[in-house]
Amino acid sequence: MRLLLDTQALLWFDEGSSRLSHRAKALLEDPMNDLLLSAASYWEIAIKVSTKKLVLATPFHEFITRVIADNSLTILPIEVVHCAELISLPFHHRDPFDRVMIAQSIIERVPVVTSDDQFEKYPVTRLWD
Repeated sequence: MRLLLDTQALLWFDEGSSRLSHRAKALLEDPMNDLLLSAASYWEIAIKVSTKKLVLATPFHEFITRVIADNSLTILPIEVVHCAELISLPFHHRDPFDRVMIAQSIIERVPVVTSDDQFEKYPVTRLWD
């Protein structure tokens, strides 16, 4: 199954955090699943690092390169069709990075692994509990 990882889920998974649900952990560890990482996620991480809202143990480029390789992540680029979907999305969620991931989930017909229950206000499948 193809799965789109939310930024926070990716960070929690990488650090082995107990905040990652058991179901999410099992999904991310299952070698049969194709894990997708939105370009929005590494963009969001870069911004959080630059504003000091996130501290990484290694430099950003090294961190992202390792996480992608270690987890065999497939990068999901932000395409015009994803941005076009944003136009029709109601503003239940205001975070621009999450809105892009919601649009990608809709267009690509792929569930999102996220703890954010705001995703359920959109026609996407949220996998967490």
